[in-house]
Amino acid sequence: MIDNNELEIRAMELFRKGDAAAARKLQEEFLTQVKRSGEDLCSCPAKCAYHGKCVECVVIHRGHGDHLPHCFQEMVNRRIESLSALTEHSFRNREA
Repeated sequence: MIDNNELEIRAMELFRKGDAAAARKLQEEFLTQVKRSGEDLCSCPAKCAYHGKCVECVVIHRGHGDHLPHCFQEMVNRRIESLSALTEHSFRNREA
């Protein structure tokens, strides 16, 4: 429901085209849908005290700067994958 959401993708397209008002309207619709769902939308497998508390979780991860919250990892990995293709994914072949 959150990742690669059609409404939010359209909103970002509108922002890029300079139509911020229409983009914000779509973002509000997206957020309303997320809130109304009542689902546990936290993708983290850990059931810590901050599970589902996105703001607190992100602040903690930013504070220690050691690793990304689970919910960001797939998105970042997708971005890195396309960049690493420029060097034939050579980062995968390096030993730690």
